[in-house]
Amino acid sequence: MPLISGGTLMPTSGRAVYSFAPGSPALGTTTAVHAAAATSTAVTTVNSALTNPDVPRNVTATVAAGTLADILAVQVTVTGTDIEDRVITEALPAFTPGTAGTVTGSKAFKTVTQYVVPAMGGATPTVALGTGAKLGLLRRLTHNTVLGAWLNGVKEGTAPTVATDATNIANNTATLNSALNGTAVILDYYGA
Repeated sequence: MPLISGGTLMPTSGRAVYSFAPGSPALGTTTAVHAAAATSTAVTTVNSALTNPDVPRNVTATVAAGTLADILAVQVTVTGTDIEDRVITEALPAFTPGTAGTVTGSKAFKTVTQYVVPAMGGATPTVALGTGAKLGLLRRLTHNTVLGAWLNGVKEGTAPTVATDATNIANNTATLNSALNGTAVILDYYGA
């Protein structure tokens, strides 16, 4: 079986075990990709001053407003690339009307090229784009084959939460039980 880029093949009997070290991801912040940007009663597109996630991971959108009534149940749409440099788009969950807060996406973005905020009820809301805790995996998994996760050289006592998708690699993610803290992460999983 060919070795995937960035993975290490470990000897086993019958199955290939991959050890993937995505790097040392920091704790996600609500402004990691883009600081709060003003919205309006028209569609707002933000495609400059974007910072790519430190490792392929999910993104978040945070809405705040001087006038809460201006926050509507709209979905921010994020465009970028996945771990294989293919273009992906995700419509994040809708904001709760009249409530400042954060919504969390599920796809792992390697890069972010733009995000679009539909029209709000007024000009007071701002929307920031951040990063979450779901780390992108290097393989399409048909089911959860993650054997373990390590943070800063210590094996996690609780298995990570894993999302799988046999077709779209951006939907294959692992969330460690411990909070990311800028130290090395290793994920071991097996494939056919």
